[in-house]
Amino acid sequence: MTMKHSGARKLRELANFYSSFDQLNGVHPWMDAVKEGYVSYRVRALETGKVAYFNFILAKEMGLIPADHPHQMTEELEKKLIETFSIQIINEYDEISQRRIDPKTIRPHRYMATRYLQLQHANKQGKTSGDGRGIWNGTAYYRGTTWDVSSRGTGVTCLAPGAVAAARPLKTGGTEFGYGCGLAEIDELFGASILAEIMHLQGINTERVLCIIDLGKGYGIGVRAAKNLIRPAHLFLYLKQERYDLLKGATDYLIDRQVDNRVWDITTKTTARYDEMLHYISDSFADFTAKLDIDYIFAWLDWDGDNVLADAGIIDYGSVRQFGIRHDKYRYDDVERFSTNLNEQRAKARLIVQVFAQMVDYLKTKKKKSLRSFAQHPAVIAFDKKFTQKRSERLLYRMGFNEAQRENILASGDLFHKFDKEFSFFERAKISGSVEKVADGVNHAALYNMRNIMKDLPRFLATGTAAFEDRKMEESVFFKTILSGFAKARDARMGEKQRRHIENFQNLYKQMVKAAAGKQKPDTIIKGLAERSEKLNTTKRITGNALIEMVDELISAKKKGLPMEQIQKIIDRLVFDNAGMPEALTSRYYREINSTPAVKMDLYAKLLSLVEENKESI
Repeated sequence: MTMKHSGARKLRELANFYSSFDQLNGVHPWMDAVKEGYVSYRVRALETGKVAYFNFILAKEMGLIPADHPHQMTEELEKKLIETFSIQIINEYDEISQRRIDPKTIRPHRYMATRYLQLQHANKQGKTSGDGRGIWNGTAYYRGTTWDVSSRGTGVTCLAPGAVAAARPLKTGGTEFGYGCGLAEIDELFGASILAEIMHLQGINTERVLCIIDLGKGYGIGVRAAKNLIRPAHLFLYLKQERYDLLKGATDYLIDRQVDNRVWDITTKTTARYDEMLHYISDSFADFTAKLDIDYIFAWLDWDGDNVLADAGIIDYGSVRQFGIRHDKYRYDDVERFSTNLNEQRAKARLIVQVFAQMVDYLKTKKKKSLRSFAQHPAVIAFDKKFTQKRSERLLYRMGFNEAQRENILASGDLFHKFDKEFSFFERAKISGSVEKVADGVNHAALYNMRNIMKDLPRFLATGTAAFEDRKMEESVFFKTILSGFAKARDARMGEKQRRHIENFQNLYKQMVKAAAGKQKPDTIIKGLAERSEKLNTTKRITGNALIEMVDELISAKKKGLPMEQIQKIIDRLVFDNAGMPEALTSRYYREINSTPAVKMDLYAKLLSLVEENKESI
């Protein structure tokens, strides 16, 4: 067979394989499980747009493209992506105005916009809220795992806050009412594609961006995917409304999906399965919230369970930020209210578990008791204990200690507790002054950068020539290392109090290294510890402010003619730079990466300079 014929056959095979996208046709099992859990819409193909980004690795994990598919867009693949995802709902406004729509563009199946609880709606029972600008494309099944796929920017639904405020159907693209446009801005989608994948590579449970369709004029469609996109809010509205049958159907659906995907091991079919679910919920939210706390990740948690996945993970990146240092006084300004802050996320996660406990009791007794009566429920108490444990483990992980070393430290009496007090003294300190306005909210900046010392101290100890016990970083060097760029002149003076805490910090740190080493000498592990901490506390960490400025730079370059192919490669390279984090579970497709995409270096260097400039910001 000639090479020409071989190449043609390969293209035909690829085109045929792209038929896996055909399962994303609007049909979703939630429609059968919860008959009133959604609003259905006819959908039309836009037959326009360009693929601005495609997550090849995620698509391989989902079985949507072959495992050996080149990391390159083909004409056939782009055509299939446009056909599958460049769609818009025919909403109530379109129906009433009898908008002319070519019947050939209308899809055979209706797509759903799901109902769920949202605090920004006046109705606190979820009767008017849910997917305001998004629809669910369906599910993809591959190798025993089911994936949910949904799109945002596909038109304004009757569940949008703007549509509810207007008390009438809204035209897609209108801007008269806040949260009533129905479209998604392309900068928001680019930001989510980068940050979501970076979260995934750090071992944080999250939605991920599968594809971005650029529709032009600054708008696009963002396609998200996860093994389960159900939020607690999808269930909580039926608890608030005391609609038992719908709540049972929604809860059973959640459990069955988690069991089928081998995430939860629940075999009983009795009401005891709800108690088992509650155990998993409590455990996963404790682990998730501990990671957010230690990793300085702001995700707007609240009791409605809206901005979080039911299996404890990030969804909706519009208000998610990765801080450079512990800016735990930052609050996002959402016009009508301020968000929670980093310190409050634990209490809000605890409250979500508490609502789950109330919900499980209702499912078992058919009588709804007050939320207050579940404040000391065993699942809530278990959450507190698990959070403390997971937070300790995560901090030690961030410092570079491996699993066995962490176990040794935590088994050494109150050693970690003593160290944690010293660590927190520095980590939670704020610059002089008070809360100040920032671009999208308020903040009182952190005084110290503890990520620096987590990286630099083990490296210093690894290069010392004196006996391990006698190695000591000069207090002035230590203080200069941790002082953040936000410090004012009076904050930059080291007093006796700071000297004392620095001495205690170093002594306790060395004790932890000795405990971690067990029967070995500290010098046998300190080099490996330094290497791990260097990776885990990289200066290439992309903060929220850095991401905003980077995306602005990308869009500016795009307007000047930067090809879509380059945008794809730049996003991929930014993401790949975060691969290989210790102990983070990722697919083999990430482990098999052996080269970085060739990017426009002057632009990429500019993006990296923005990362550097914003490395300590919110």
